[in-house]
Amino acid sequence: MRILRFLELAAAAVPALAIPTEPFSLLGISAGKGASGLSMPMQVLISLTLLTLLPGAIMAMTPFLRITVVLHFLRQALGTQTVPSNQVLIGLALFLTIVIMQPVAAEMYRQGWEPLEAGQISAQQAMDQAAVPLRAFMVRFAREKDVRLFLEIAHKPAPRTAADLDLQVLIPAYILSELKTGFQIGAVLFLPFLVIDLVVASVTLSVGMMQLPPVMVSAPFKIMLFVLVDGWNLVIGSLMKSFYQ
Repeated sequence: MRILRFLELAAAAVPALAIPTEPFSLLGISAGKGASGLSMPMQVLISLTLLTLLPGAIMAMTPFLRITVVLHFLRQALGTQTVPSNQVLIGLALFLTIVIMQPVAAEMYRQGWEPLEAGQISAQQAMDQAAVPLRAFMVRFAREKDVRLFLEIAHKPAPRTAADLDLQVLIPAYILSELKTGFQIGAVLFLPFLVIDLVVASVTLSVGMMQLPPVMVSAPFKIMLFVLVDGWNLVIGSLMKSFYQ
């Protein structure tokens, strides 16, 4: 519930948007004369737009990115094209992400939503304060090389401390770092299964079984190996521990 209530911060910031002094119109939706903010139809339009972008932002700014990349690499390494299905992998990644992000979301809720709900701060101040725990989380996993890259792209000076990093620089750096980490873990997962594929291909060719695809023979052996070593426990356990180191 805390996570869902905190997501309302994005919608709470919409009424605080300022408009020019002259009336304007966008797609037939206009602010009235003398109005101090956006009209209600415009607020609804912007709120719906933000809610549409919210799932993509959550996927990119949380451990969901690394987890889904690794799980898809694992499925490809096992040679099972649709097992587990995409829905199962995404559901597993989502719940693992909730477990990891729950302390961060609770801190964002405490620093951002509770003061806003009590009327102690404005919506913009709530967004700024809620971004502090999220920034601290992403700084832990963003590589310095990626941060420097986006600082150069954005033509911004290097901050004195990591806490001063702008989210416009930190978020893409975090995404790039997570992609690299996910591919590294996926490459390591591929190696033992690749050895099995090579051995099976060599055996089938040596006995003259040219018409039998090696993948059909190696798939049961790879699944059996994965089950015998309790692969799901090892992979998920290693993934979760990588976020707590």
